[in-house]
Amino acid sequence: MSQIRTLAFRTKGIATSDGAGVKIRRLLGHRELQMLDPFLMLDHFHSDNPGDYIAGFPPHPHRGFETVTYMFAGRLRHKDNKGHEGVIEPGGVQWMTAAGGIEHSEMPEQEDGLMSGFQLWINLPREKKMEPARYQEFDPGRIPEDVRNTGAKARIVTGKTSTGVEGPVRDVATDPFYADVRLEAGGVYEEPVDPAKTVMIAVRDGSLNFRDADGKAVTLSAGELGVLMGGDTVRLEAGSKAATALFLAGRPIREPVAWGGPFVMNTEGEVRQAMLDYQAGRF
Repeated sequence: MSQIRTLAFRTKGIATSDGAGVKIRRLLGHRELQMLDPFLMLDHFHSDNPGDYIAGFPPHPHRGFETVTYMFAGRLRHKDNKGHEGVIEPGGVQWMTAAGGIEHSEMPEQEDGLMSGFQLWINLPREKKMEPARYQEFDPGRIPEDVRNTGAKARIVTGKTSTGVEGPVRDVATDPFYADVRLEAGGVYEEPVDPAKTVMIAVRDGSLNFRDADGKAVTLSAGELGVLMGGDTVRLEAGSKAATALFLAGRPIREPVAWGGPFVMNTEGEVRQAMLDYQAGRF
C-alpha cells in the first residue's frame, strides 16, 4: 500500500536580483531554506516589464554543478566560451552540466513582453565535478506529455513515469525527476517516488492541496515552494481552480558542500582553486 508524502515545509522565498539586475524570486538558496540535497537553488523569473529582465545575465563562470533553465514565456539566448550558442524557447529546456568549468551568458531575445521561467541548480558528486562541460537542450516538441484521465497532464523533462513516459534528458548523476504538471480544477497527478529522494514542488499558478504530518489539510499557493517528506508517492491535487507546478525529485549526494558564488565544490580549497583557474583563463 502506497504512502502519500506530506507537506513538511513551505516558503515564499525572497525577492532579489541576479545577473545585471534581473528581478527574480529565489525559492531555494536563501536563509530560510539554504539547500535541499542535491538541489542548490531555484529561481523563478516572471515579469512583463522589460526593465526587470532586459539586462540579462552577462558572461559569468560556473564549476561543480548543473543549471537547468525551463521557459514558460519569452526567449533566452545562451552563449559560452566553448563555442556553444542557442535559444531557449517557451516550453523548452537547457540542461547544462558545468562540471569542470565554463563561462556563459544568458540574454533576453526580446525587448518587451512577458519573460517567465525557472532556473534550477543541481549539485554534482565529487567524482563528476571536474568532468568536461556538456549540454542537453530540447525544444518544446521534444518534451513528451504524460496525460492522465484524472484531469492532469505533465511535461516530462527527465525521469520516467509509472505510465512509461520518459523525458529526453538522460544520464544525470542524481537521477532526477523534473515535470511541469498542469491540473484542471480538482485534478490529481499521482506518481510513485523513491522514498530516499528529495522532493520539492514549486506552484506557479493556482493552488495544491496536501496533508501535513499530522493529517491536517494544508494548501500550497502560487509562488510557494513546498518540501514533501515521509512516503513513497507524490500526490498533487489542484484546488478549486486550475493549477500548474514543477515537480522536482533527486537523489541526495550526502557530501560536504563548499559554495563560493558560481562555484560549488567539496572543500574551500577547491573553491579557491576554481577562482584561480577562472582568473587564469583555464575554463
